[in-house]
Amino acid sequence: MIYLDNNATTPVDPRVLEVMLPYFTEVYGNAASNDHEMGVTAKRAVDKARDQIASLINAKPDEILFTSGATESDNIALFGVAERYAKEGDHIITCVTEHKAVLDCCQRLEKMGKRVTYLPVDQYGMVDPDAVRQAITPQTILISIMAANNEIGTIAPIAEIGKIAREHEIIFHTDATQAVGHIPINVKAMHIDLLSMSAHKCYGPKGVGALYRGSSPRVRLEPVIYGGGHEKGVRSGTLNVPGIVGFGEALHIAKKEMPKEHDRFWEWTEQMFAYFENELGDVQRNGHPIQRLPHNLNVSFAGVESRGLIVKLKDVAIATGSACTSAKTEPSHVIQALGFGDDRAHTAIRISVGRFNTVDEIGMAIDRVVSAVGDLKKLRV
Repeated sequence: MIYLDNNATTPVDPRVLEVMLPYFTEVYGNAASNDHEMGVTAKRAVDKARDQIASLINAKPDEILFTSGATESDNIALFGVAERYAKEGDHIITCVTEHKAVLDCCQRLEKMGKRVTYLPVDQYGMVDPDAVRQAITPQTILISIMAANNEIGTIAPIAEIGKIAREHEIIFHTDATQAVGHIPINVKAMHIDLLSMSAHKCYGPKGVGALYRGSSPRVRLEPVIYGGGHEKGVRSGTLNVPGIVGFGEALHIAKKEMPKEHDRFWEWTEQMFAYFENELGDVQRNGHPIQRLPHNLNVSFAGVESRGLIVKLKDVAIATGSACTSAKTEPSHVIQALGFGDDRAHTAIRISVGRFNTVDEIGMAIDRVVSAVGDLKKLRV
């Protein structure tokens, strides 16, 4: 199997696993137990991970709150702000191409009486900062725009949107799950108040994530989970020490290796697209050609249904879109939002390369995709 679905999840880096292992069987203390050395040692490990994660995004360690993953972080951010600032307003601004973890929260908030504006995107999946500005009302309490799209890889103008939010004293949240560890993120320079992230998207373990919450007095959250007051009272529950240690190490590695990986992944995805164009002709790129994640390539092969292509490519792991919606048969809401119609959405596939792919694998995958698409096109004749 050639694994090219790294936007869905990445394998745990062996270096990450190595630092995690002692915290399962040797240093197994509860990080909240300060009465003995085992608990204190676990807390030190958690604190080190906070430092490592904060360092990558230019945050302070005490601004990092650990969760079970980005979905939980998104829920805490949206519901936490909506409840905390209910007396100040009831309006939220987001985007039609957000991950379901944000969209489903927004739909739930609408049922609770909140008002949500879903901004459109252009043909590249880019949201217009001016549209964000124009959508603001005196009742707006939160703007939530994802940093990089999980299906098409388009990188949003986060710094511009953050500046607009700051000018209007509105809390700005970004789901940066696909961005953290892959492209530079600076929460201070980008005026980000809340940021969601997950370890398993950047070669760390599943089941652990974090929410960055800026330390400004105006950024406050009502808890979504109660019971013990862990993580500054925002997210109660015993901390996943091995997972947190792994998350910290994963981002420590990413900080060192991100520039080199960026160049390598960009070369591979551009090579793929060029080869597909030359060999197959009628191929469309979905997403921005330049402002995109380097490891993401989303393409539509005209006349070739994506599900059929995936079935034919039994030894190449690719996807039709978000892993969180892969059980559904509807076309991608992200591709539909680009305005090209259902046919393009039904023929879109996502290829996402990663750290443990090789040059040989990329070459073999290209050949197998071209062969499979060619075979499926012949069946239509």
